[in-house]
Amino acid sequence: MDFMQFINENPNLIVMVINGLIAGWLAGLLLGGGGLIRNLLVGLIGAVVGGYLVSAGLLTLPYDFDSYIPYGNQIVVSTIGALLVVIVSRFLGGR
Repeated sequence: MDFMQFINENPNLIVMVINGLIAGWLAGLLLGGGGLIRNLLVGLIGAVVGGYLVSAGLLTLPYDFDSYIPYGNQIVVSTIGALLVVIVSRFLGGR
């Protein structure tokens, strides 16, 4: 399997990675810290946390960001999740 075939068969994975990078980068801008790999990991974990909060009904968005930005709701939810991940990890880590 070559790279282009993998991308064509898994477009959601590519969107999730880009979404995680954006969410991690935004969390890094808002709370400090960063680095490409750290931002990616925080963003991907934040996407899972944010998605869980939405599915559990604990997080609702007041606006429909998808009408302004493609995948806007996903980016906002992932960024909120990434912010929570950073805050909790700093609290548990003692920083």
